[in-house]
Amino acid sequence: MARQIARPAAAGESDDDENGAPKVEHLPPIWERQLPPPSLPIGVAILSIVTAAVGVLLMVSGILFVLSYYASLVVPSSAILFHVGNPIGATVLVVLGAVIALLSSALWHQELWAFYLMVGFLFLGLAYLFFTDSITYLFLIVLVVFIYLIAVRHHFY
Repeated sequence: MARQIARPAAAGESDDDENGAPKVEHLPPIWERQLPPPSLPIGVAILSIVTAAVGVLLMVSGILFVLSYYASLVVPSSAILFHVGNPIGATVLVVLGAVIALLSSALWHQELWAFYLMVGFLFLGLAYLFFTDSITYLFLIVLVVFIYLIAVRHHFY
């Protein structure tokens, strides 16, 4: 192994500053803790796919309603999935579907705001089903998904 020999300083050069401390030209980079990316739980992946399907379904339904309302020769009224009453309601349905589709993308990427939004939606759905005395299989499914999301909350960042 080769040893490095210090070269003597010239008369005008000085490795020390005015306090007598040596100058250091290069330091190693500061160490920062790198957290490993959390893995995507299978339930969150399934929930994300189902949420994306619902969002696309709502968007397509709103677009079909608007097309049926303004161009009934192109799209018959029997092709409408959800009857919303007027084109303004259909526009709201398209925007809601787009927001839900974006939420599913954020769930897939495990973003924390999507977790909180989904938990909030599920809680509101549970409250609605509970207070309307609709404790059925749908209530139990929503409750299980709500509890599952709370259990895997540490996978979101």
